[in-house]
Amino acid sequence: MTRLKLADLADEKPVRITVEISAKLHRELGAYAAVLNGGDAKGAPAPERLIPPMIERFMATDREFARIRRGTKV
Repeated sequence: MTRLKLADLADEKPVRITVEISAKLHRELGAYAAVLNGGDAKGAPAPERLIPPMIERFMATDREFARIRRGTKV
């Protein structure tokens, strides 16, 4: 089993934003969703559902961001 950095996708009340991504990135997100779904594209989460948890994971593991944030009240 592949260990991915992204775990489950929590259902929380979303805040809508608009983000433009490249077609290549969209295809990669679709491929990532399929792997997350055990290799099956059918029933995989939509690529747009992956973006928020990926950003959260990135920010949670960014040591420099955490260091600076601890030093200031952001």
